[in-house]
Amino acid sequence: MSQTGGENHKLAALMVSAIGVVYGDIGTSPLYALKETFAGHHPLPVVEANILGVLSVMFWTIMLLVSLKYVAIIMRADNHGEGGSLSLLALVSELTAQRPQVKWLVTALGVFAAALFYGDSMITPAISVLSAVEGLNVVSPELSNYVIPITVAVLTILFVTQKHGTGVVGMAFGPVMVGWFFILAILGLISILQSPHVLLALNPIHAVHFLFNDPKLSFLALGSVVLAVTGGEALYTDMGHFGKRPIRVTWFGFVLPALVLNYFGQGALLLNNPQAIENPFFLLAPDWALMPMVFLATAATVIASQAVISGAFSVASQSVQMGLLPRMEIRQTSDKARGQIYAPFTNWTLYLAVIYLVLNFQSSSNLAAAYGIAVTGTMTIDTLLIAFMIFLAWRWSYWIAIPLVVFLLWLDISYFAANAIKIPQGGWFPLLIAALSFASLMTWRKGRQLLFAEIARLEVPIDALIGSTDGIPRVTGAAIFLTTAGNGAPSSLLHNLKHNQVLHEQNVLMTVRVEDRPYVPNRERMQVTDLGRGFYRIYLKYGFMETPDIPAALDLCSLHNLHFDMATTTFFISRALVIPRTKPGMAMWRVRLYLAMTKNAMNAADFFKIPPNRVIEMGTKIEI
Repeated sequence: MSQTGGENHKLAALMVSAIGVVYGDIGTSPLYALKETFAGHHPLPVVEANILGVLSVMFWTIMLLVSLKYVAIIMRADNHGEGGSLSLLALVSELTAQRPQVKWLVTALGVFAAALFYGDSMITPAISVLSAVEGLNVVSPELSNYVIPITVAVLTILFVTQKHGTGVVGMAFGPVMVGWFFILAILGLISILQSPHVLLALNPIHAVHFLFNDPKLSFLALGSVVLAVTGGEALYTDMGHFGKRPIRVTWFGFVLPALVLNYFGQGALLLNNPQAIENPFFLLAPDWALMPMVFLATAATVIASQAVISGAFSVASQSVQMGLLPRMEIRQTSDKARGQIYAPFTNWTLYLAVIYLVLNFQSSSNLAAAYGIAVTGTMTIDTLLIAFMIFLAWRWSYWIAIPLVVFLLWLDISYFAANAIKIPQGGWFPLLIAALSFASLMTWRKGRQLLFAEIARLEVPIDALIGSTDGIPRVTGAAIFLTTAGNGAPSSLLHNLKHNQVLHEQNVLMTVRVEDRPYVPNRERMQVTDLGRGFYRIYLKYGFMETPDIPAALDLCSLHNLHFDMATTTFFISRALVIPRTKPGMAMWRVRLYLAMTKNAMNAADFFKIPPNRVIEMGTKIEI
């Protein structure tokens, strides 16, 4: 096979995989988006002017918010190939490093975007699977009693199987979703051919007329129209897995046309039969195909849910590495794809929330009221963060940058405001989840800052300690003292000297650092400094998408003329017993929250993959 042929084959494989992972959420929006706009909590009369107007607004929303904003602009902001809110946050943090107040604001925005994602990742599986299974109502009203039990069963199986990884199932994602989008396009095209004048909605003048003829009603409709772009941010989030080109080619060449054909096909159906608003998606299919469509839709929504759940695992892992969450168990489920991970705590938290949503809201229509607020909030934050890249990194002309940013913000805020009206009907749920997540993330970050500052204040200068080690007995082997980024002697080293009154032949002060980039190559992994008299300082560097593995990293020490035998190497870990001071550095409720999170943090030895029989822990009381 020629080199060009090999590259084309690789591109094709990436494109099929991207279709299976990236577009699950936005690809299942046709199940409910148009239906909710006309028959949701703020129903519209199903008349030609409204049908053409809604379709026009929906089409141009997809083009502006997904095609222009994410595909054309935001995907330019790749952090060493990776995308997503936390990757974008890392990029902008570098740009604002010399401006502390601006950096704090940027950090808060990025963290809140991650917090909103948790709310979104709870609603997506619930509304997607429920809307698919509701196709049974179209097959036969007698099956309506089975909708909730089947939905709960499907979701339970989905979450139970997460611990086994997505490698095997993931191989089928691409072909299934290719079939899904192909059928979306065919059903839509057949309907359009019966009422081709529905294509008039491509003209933006219909969107303008709809928005301004009845501003109040059209504003309320925006809260449902935005459901057509839920999942649009995944194109940027999953960029690191597939690359820009496969995502852009599949979007413009396959997914976008399929979605537009299906939405316009539903609109054409409504022009001929307004009563079809009961479920325009499933009524596009002939009677004989209804049950197969329910099965296919359920499979597609399971795939969409899987992508969101995997995204939640990734965000949790990145949050731990970036110091926004305490250490938690993260299992690698594939020895070939390092991005395939499983986070038990996140998985079961999501499961309980998803099942609560299904049982409490009972229908996709009720859930739609809770859906848009998290998506539009994330999109607004992404615009604010990309504005820093446009002005500070890319340095676009002000004549282009200012109107562009203002226009995108106007779009985002308009949709966010339209969804904010739905807060009493269910929008409160993702906001509550986001608020709790944000408080936890920022409290852990602040608590760590206070803890590290106090540790640095109490530390003894390492040079002074090394200079006073003459005459202290030495034992064979190596001692590795895990320490924070300070320059002093760790408390575990001081305690070892105080109680055991000995030193090892090799004494290593090891600090694990997480960089503002997703991955660190092995050649840059380790920085070694010889402090003299058998003391060394080692900095281990990891990207925020990597899981630290200290024993594996020690194998790289041979490049620096250091050799460690795990049988004679002991790891000393300082366990800080945190207590609040008389005047704590943050509000007392945050101190209590930080203490609770500390107690539930994963053991450092397990997190860093250190053999338990080679670890000695020493406790120290520290006030914050």
